[in-house]
Amino acid sequence: MFDISRKGRIFRRQTAPFAVIHTRMENLTVFGEEIIDKKSIEQIKRCITEEDIAVLTADAHYGYGHPIGGAVAYKNKISLSGVGFDIACGNKAVRTNIKANEIQTGPVMDEIFKRISFGIGRPNNEPVDHPVLDHIRQANFKPQRKLLSLAASQLGTVGSGNHFIDLFSDEEGFLWIGVHFGSRGFGHKTATGFIAMSQGLSFSDHGKEGSMDAPPILFNIDTAIGEAYLEAMALAGEYAYAGRDTVVNKVLEILDNPEVTFEVHNHHNFAWHEEHFGEQYYVVRKGCTPAFPGQHGFIGSTMADISVIIEGVDSELSRKGLYSTVHGAGRVMSRTQAAGKKKWISGPNGKKRPTLVSKGLIDFDEVKSQMREHNIELRGAGADEAPACYKKLEEVLKYQGDTIRILHRLRPIGVAMAGDETYDPYKD
Repeated sequence: MFDISRKGRIFRRQTAPFAVIHTRMENLTVFGEEIIDKKSIEQIKRCITEEDIAVLTADAHYGYGHPIGGAVAYKNKISLSGVGFDIACGNKAVRTNIKANEIQTGPVMDEIFKRISFGIGRPNNEPVDHPVLDHIRQANFKPQRKLLSLAASQLGTVGSGNHFIDLFSDEEGFLWIGVHFGSRGFGHKTATGFIAMSQGLSFSDHGKEGSMDAPPILFNIDTAIGEAYLEAMALAGEYAYAGRDTVVNKVLEILDNPEVTFEVHNHHNFAWHEEHFGEQYYVVRKGCTPAFPGQHGFIGSTMADISVIIEGVDSELSRKGLYSTVHGAGRVMSRTQAAGKKKWISGPNGKKRPTLVSKGLIDFDEVKSQMREHNIELRGAGADEAPACYKKLEEVLKYQGDTIRILHRLRPIGVAMAGDETYDPYKD
């Protein structure tokens, strides 16, 4: 297969061939069908033909063009819709050599929220430099060069929605850092630019994004636009890795630089060139984590529940699942249902602020009270990220069967997310 390393370079890794004949009825594997909404299953069926292979992981839910929690193996095609707007969104987790009870969690979370920016821009004013910015400056796909200023301003910022910085304690009490976010505005602008190009417009034009049920946007990989998209996607992947590395390093600095004794880092909104069933495919995973035999993954849960470190296992079910697993617990309540409908208006200084139009189902004051009862230090967040908005991760993982094994269970002790007053046009 082809994968992205920590530095964003592509390297080859072979998987064992497995002989099987796929037919129209046999080329879709669904994990946990009873806990997945039917719209998501119907949506992924519209993404494939007889020669493609599709998977829905148990955290799947409805998305734009492709369901989130869906993987599709295409022959000689790549799906912009499958990669999505937040190109290379992913997770990184590190274990430190210090115990969680050795730190003062509250003050540490205060410092994290003070020194690391959420949402757009960099209000916390700690700009960073990284070699990836030179790569954007010299991007092979030249229109991305014009995004350098945006990329530089957001490198090392976390974004909003379900993106987070968490502190955890494992079974032995060791302190872990976990982060979840992607390529920020750089990836979003790359995606919208290629949407415009797919409609015959230029990269800088504004194309029509289409409806949730619009057919996926597919590029043949042997065309100029297909080759350009692969180049641009890979660079967005490198940028996302750099951002997560930067944020984790900043948290380590806040913790007085303890030793890192374990690290896992991967994307879950990306495409890879891989071998499955003895044939070559371009595999798009939207909101699901690659889990090849021996490959580690960090799967975040809700702000109040156990997250896990997993390892891929080789099994017949793993092969049918394209060596893919969940990337989180999976939403069961929309943001509007949870938090209510908001209207964003510009204040005197031009800063957007929310006005509540209709009330949601979640009492976030009660959620914050419960977090305090569980000794979890919460900074930011909002009703649309309450635990009730998600499935239970432990239940979701059971539906993945013998495709993965859990190596560590991580209990949250500190959670930092963008507050519900944070405006972010790139929100997931």
